[in-house]
Order: sequence, then structure tokens, then C-alpha cells
Amino acid sequence: MAKNTRAMVEEIAVPIIEALGFEYVDTEYAKQGQDWLLTVYIDKIGGVLIDDCEAVSRAIETVLDERDLIAESYILCVSSPGLDRPLKNERDYKRCLGQKVDVKLYKPFLEKKEYTGVLSAYTPTSITIETAENEIIFECKEVAKLSLHLDF
Repeated sequence: MAKNTRAMVEEIAVPIIEALGFEYVDTEYAKQGQDWLLTVYIDKIGGVLIDDCEAVSRAIETVLDERDLIAESYILCVSSPGLDRPLKNERDYKRCLGQKVDVKLYKPFLEKKEYTGVLSAYTPTSITIETAENEIIFECKEVAKLSLHLDF
């Protein structure tokens, strides 16, 4: 049920989000405690503000209420994916080319499961990072998580 709900919400939300000038990132629909939580993630160059989330939430909520597609009672949340969000698609990879990223692998490669380097290239099947020591190419199917590196 949750998968179908995600797909229905995405079909409704994406055109609304794009019309408001934002980028659709993802949708999550999951039970948290007693409540169902529907979270829609948006982004934009320069970052997302609370007012942005509110505007998108109101626009999506209106259409979801009109169509009444979700049987359960739920809480709608529109959010930024955060600075440490996983890179998931070609659009994310393009935006992050030349930036430092963290790569977490499913299985060790050269006795390590985590690498940090500059994302220098990608294809539909691989990503390339440059570390201080060398260039490393990982097959996408080996990568558990790829995200921007955060220095504090």
C-alpha cells in the first residue's frame, strides 16, 4: 500500500512542485508510532526555506484533499532533504560534480568500506572519485550510499 501511495503522491506533487519553481527530490510514506507520515522532499538552488516548505505543503495538500486518494489519516510534511542527503540520480550527480563526497560501500574494497574524494565523473553504471592518493571507480551497484562530504 505504501508504495502505491508514494507513486500516487508523486504523480500529483511533481507538477505542483516544479510549477512553484522547486525541484522534487523524493517521497516517503511510513507509519511512525500511531501516525502515518507523508514526507515530500524538495530542493532549490541556494537551499529551501521554511516559507518554501509551507507554500508547497499548502499547494499539495489542497489537491490531495480534493482527490482523497489516501485511505488512512496522515500527516503531510514538506521538507528539505538536508545537506547530507544521499545522491540518488543523474541530476544529483551532475550538481555535485567537482565536490567532495562520501562513498559507503556494501562490501569492502581494498579493505575499506568508506571513501572520501572529489566526484569527478559518473555514468549510469559507475562513479569516479579522486582522492589524495588516486582515482577510484566504483560500480553503482557496489555503492550503498553516496552523499556530499560535510566539514564542520
